[in-house]
Amino acid sequence: MQTIRSVFFKPDPAEQKRKCDALIRKNVRALDRDIQNMKITESKTRNYILQASKRAERNPAQAKQARQECRTFAKELVNVRRQAGRLHTSKAQLQSVQMQVNEAFSIRKIENSMKVSSGIMKDVNTLIKLPELSGTMNELSQELMKAGIIEEMVGDMLETNELLEEDEEAEAEVDAVLSEVLKGKLGPIDQQMPAIPAQEEEEAEVEDLEQMRGRLEALKS
Repeated sequence: MQTIRSVFFKPDPAEQKRKCDALIRKNVRALDRDIQNMKITESKTRNYILQASKRAERNPAQAKQARQECRTFAKELVNVRRQAGRLHTSKAQLQSVQMQVNEAFSIRKIENSMKVSSGIMKDVNTLIKLPELSGTMNELSQELMKAGIIEEMVGDMLETNELLEEDEEAEAEVDAVLSEVLKGKLGPIDQQMPAIPAQEEEEAEVEDLEQMRGRLEALKS
């Protein structure tokens, strides 16, 4: 029945706007949840760095491994903050899309016509590539095409800002994170280490490495 109606009747602008608004709100809520999760993960990661540092102070035999743990978790903290920044940027883009969509529908009321917006097309095309939003953003793009706000996006028709994953973290950034979290306490660890029997040191490193891997998996899950 809906297919037959779509052949003879144009889509209701008010209904189209409601659908677009609902999809945008759904995406904003999803981003807010992800941003909150990033805050929790950041707090946990900071605590892991502090725990490793305290363990080094209490047990000199684990000082070397603890220093490695601190750097590993500092790199993870850098990644978490980058991802949080990407989510905040995406939310700003989505809110921009919402304002432009509302403006387009307002103009339609006055002029009885809908104009294609290249700005919305660019933002939507960027947001569709986010794993967090790809499903509902595809739905939104379909509704915006039906309303005539954007055209069908094909291949490389649009210039987009790719969100690239960085394979290597800058050591300077990791050092800055460690300095921020530990307030310079990590630096002297190697100098404070007494001589430890090789076998005892190796056993301690293996045990701590397993614990660190478990914590990293917990952060990523």
